[in-house]
Amino acid sequence: MKADDIELQDEELQDDETQELYEHFRFEADPGQAPLRLDKFLVDRLSGTARNRIQNAAKAGNILVNGKSEKPNYKVKPGDVVSLVLPNPPQHIDLAPENIPLDIVYEDNEVIVINKAPGMVVHPGFGNFTGTLVNALMYHLKGEKPFLVHRIDKDTSGLLLAAKTEQAQTFLAKQFFDHTTERKYQALVWGNFEEDEGTVTGNIARSVQDRKVMAVFPDASKGKHAVTHYKVVERFGYVSLIECVLETGRTHQIRCHMRYIKHPLFNDATYGGDKILKGTTFTKYKQFVENCFELLPRQALHAATLGFTHPATGKRLRFESALPQDMEQVLEKWRVYSKNREYQAEPEALTPKEQREREKLLNLKK
Repeated sequence: MKADDIELQDEELQDDETQELYEHFRFEADPGQAPLRLDKFLVDRLSGTARNRIQNAAKAGNILVNGKSEKPNYKVKPGDVVSLVLPNPPQHIDLAPENIPLDIVYEDNEVIVINKAPGMVVHPGFGNFTGTLVNALMYHLKGEKPFLVHRIDKDTSGLLLAAKTEQAQTFLAKQFFDHTTERKYQALVWGNFEEDEGTVTGNIARSVQDRKVMAVFPDASKGKHAVTHYKVVERFGYVSLIECVLETGRTHQIRCHMRYIKHPLFNDATYGGDKILKGTTFTKYKQFVENCFELLPRQALHAATLGFTHPATGKRLRFESALPQDMEQVLEKWRVYSKNREYQAEPEALTPKEQREREKLLNLKK
């Protein structure tokens, strides 16, 4: 059995941490604007957008006139500022439902919350037309298409929300746009923090050198405003377990921001965390880290908390997801390692000569 209307994103955006799946529009009525119904005003300006999408946006409270939610029959006047948020329009491809097991945390007639396993692509794209979360959801929903409102990386585990109706998707898209959802991640990162908590602020955009990764532009010359709050949960000397709260939802935000402050995620190959960045160069330590990499063959990132307002009931829902086995096993190894060995802070950077002298000294002590 096949179904169409499944959302297909650009190839470059397939592995996004929290890629926004909505569009924001803003229009200002001309001084000579004749009174015109709000929905007609928007249909005229949004070429190719179906009227029912605009009506769904109005029902969800996503259309604002001068900052106030208005109904489709509102008459637009000169100088009115009209803004709205719409879920990204689907592209049309055929996709087959697949009987893939899902860890369903919550489900009703409007929404479904999944605890995604690491290694699963969220939705189809070039090279990934099978085995995705969308394929699995289509099977679970008996061929009906799911409506995505956000996504997480293929190799990030944890909670993900999807809508069952376009109206629910529209309502939820506004929450992601307004940053009124609650999202907390747990990450194992390289290095020891001087402080217990902090905030990373810096615009994020595609790297000029490598279009496959994101980069931080602190001077705001490029990209979108991004803010990540973090606090240290557990310290292991050479690595730290942290909790990240997203104030914004940009592509690879946590991974990019952590590399920017010189704390790349553990085993994050894309952002340089898949090699020994802290610690000694003793053979046993190298073997220990490589064993950890084998246990956790992905970036150590888990979407642990998800909160949102239900699109039909208006009730606030909040869900928690325990760390998956691969992350928990690696954390336990670091707990044992740090307990049995004294951590020694090291300089941020050593010259080759200083490194050789340091290793000679450490070997003598050994």
